[in-house]
Amino acid sequence: MDITQILLAAQSPDANLRTVAETNLTQFQEQNLPNFLLSLSVELSNDEKPPESRRLAGIILKNSLDAKDSSKKELLTQQWVSVDPSIKSKIKESLLGTLGSSVHDARRTSSQVIAKVASIEIPRREWQDLIAKLLGNMTLPGASAPLKQATLEALGYVCEEISPQHLEQDQVNAVLTAVVQGMNQTELSSEVRLAAVKALYNALDFAESNFANEMERNYIMKVICDTAVSKEVEIRQAAFECLVAIASTYYSHLDYYMQTIFNLTANAVKGDEEPVALQAVEFWSAICDEEIALQDEYEGSDDGNSTIHFRFIEKALPSLVPMLLETLLKQEEDQDQDDNVWNISMSGGTCLGLIARTVGDAIVPLVMPFVEANITKPDWHCREAATFAFGSILEGPSVEKLAPLVQSGLGFLLNTMNDSNTQVKDTTAWTLGRVFELLHSPAGANPIINSSNLPRIMAVLLESSKDVPNVAEKVCGAIYFLAQGYEDAESMSSVLTPYLPNVIAALLSAADRADTTHFRLRASAYEALNEIVRVSNVPETSGIIGQLLQEIMRRLNLTFDLHILSSGDKEKQSDLQALLCGVLQVIIQKLSSTDAKSIIALTADQLMTLFLRVFACHSSTVHEEAMLAIGALAYATGPDFVKYMPNFFTYLEAGLQNYEEYQVCSISVGVVGDICRALEDKILPFCDRIMTVLLKDLSNSMLNRSVKPPIFSCFGDIALAIE
Repeated sequence: MDITQILLAAQSPDANLRTVAETNLTQFQEQNLPNFLLSLSVELSNDEKPPESRRLAGIILKNSLDAKDSSKKELLTQQWVSVDPSIKSKIKESLLGTLGSSVHDARRTSSQVIAKVASIEIPRREWQDLIAKLLGNMTLPGASAPLKQATLEALGYVCEEISPQHLEQDQVNAVLTAVVQGMNQTELSSEVRLAAVKALYNALDFAESNFANEMERNYIMKVICDTAVSKEVEIRQAAFECLVAIASTYYSHLDYYMQTIFNLTANAVKGDEEPVALQAVEFWSAICDEEIALQDEYEGSDDGNSTIHFRFIEKALPSLVPMLLETLLKQEEDQDQDDNVWNISMSGGTCLGLIARTVGDAIVPLVMPFVEANITKPDWHCREAATFAFGSILEGPSVEKLAPLVQSGLGFLLNTMNDSNTQVKDTTAWTLGRVFELLHSPAGANPIINSSNLPRIMAVLLESSKDVPNVAEKVCGAIYFLAQGYEDAESMSSVLTPYLPNVIAALLSAADRADTTHFRLRASAYEALNEIVRVSNVPETSGIIGQLLQEIMRRLNLTFDLHILSSGDKEKQSDLQALLCGVLQVIIQKLSSTDAKSIIALTADQLMTLFLRVFACHSSTVHEEAMLAIGALAYATGPDFVKYMPNFFTYLEAGLQNYEEYQVCSISVGVVGDICRALEDKILPFCDRIMTVLLKDLSNSMLNRSVKPPIFSCFGDIALAIE
């Protein structure tokens, strides 16, 4: 059997050849796994063979050792363990030999496969000489640059795959020595230096005792800081990635190096290529994360000034904040169109937000002059940066500090929603959402929103909900947070009642827009609608909500007529049904907890028919939302719900048996509880089947464990219902 020809045929454009080759490979694997793996490793190591067959041999070899699915991974591990030791030894020698290959792809694949074997063997105290053999390559007289590069890659991958407890300290020391030497400027090959920095990144978790030793720590930090100013961009970026990891892992050892690191990051942010500058900002974000965690930990304890908390951010504040404010002016021309964009201005704003959470009020006087200086400039970059800076620092400082600024600036923000530039409007809408989310508290001492500014706020939001999709989506978010502020002060939500019909109309129209190529606007509009319904004052608004109920039912009915030609169409239909079922659930809950219950009683039959039709479309995402809505309907209709049980029970049973999508199973268990409370002893005829399924769930090892505690609660609900 010529493995080379089969591997080449498996990549042929001719489908028949491919099928035959794939069948041959599978048969070989099933009939003689040890020789199959050995043949692949020999193919990978042979420089005479074509690169295509070697590449595929490496991929199959790697996939024979590891899998994402944990049960499959366990099976592959057991298969490898049971291979004859002499064959395993040949495979490993062959892999180590491939590190010296002249072909880059073969070297790289081999270093990955070595790490996969190590991840199985080293925890079992096997292949104990691997590290020594790899390090031998680094000290070999006249070792080629490609061999050193592949060896360092292999060391890095091994460190990524295994846990620190699986290496002896002397092995760790030897790895770090080799890696740090590879980073040295005397190493002429930039590929070797890059592989060394990446290997160090993966080895940092192993270096705990080395960082505890001052001399070793000084040496490692000096080499990283020297590497951060290499002439190659990729190497500088990798060095800063190491500094970010050190900020998170070894915060307590950083004090001595902070001035040097500050200078390095400041230079990178000011003038380096974007990938390097991003990592430099990320370093400060990582320090913020550490200090926020320390503050949370020491909150309320006496030793709040523990020596471990260096307050690096507080000390660097006067230099750090201006540096980050500069980054906000480096926007891309169309970054508002894509929420996944990650550039230096987004990164700087995010870091500014973390600093605000770290130091609180102290950031405000450093940022406000920048805001005031730039907010009215003719260049849109300045106006957008000023708004972004203001929005970024709203979480952290006290309400007392921010309320006067927001009260004086709110009118200005509302005016800016008419700016000529879309990015400025996008950021302003986001900032208004943050103001409402973080500072709007109707019952508090400093209410941001009052009877004199609410009409203007509502007028601007309603008008801006018609803006381009990305702005409209943020406006829906602002409406959501505006409404949410009244959750704890529901008696005060009457102030929203006069606006309710117009807000509902604006949100429905935003959800309907033909230009919503991105699903997020529609989702945002319906979420805002849900929140408006949740906080509305029912005696005043039951008529309006009753009309909304009819409109959402009409919309759900229309989803069954959509033309489904592809899986994409099916997914769109499911997503839309999920959103509409979500709105119906909120409306049912709202009306059933008040005197307006009769509205639900009148529409219950229609609602149930719709929900059953949604189930008939079969989609797990919809199952969840429709299930939750049915739970709300059971609560609302009480004992009358029994008439729906015969038709609904098939779907309930299917939900309770959905082991793969355990969230669906979990929600179905919750709905059984809702139905028990609604039907009481009328649930009895269904109990035998429900109990059978629930007991099967409890004993099913495949079912996610988080579903099992609610099942015990469910037994309690059933017991109370049927006495």
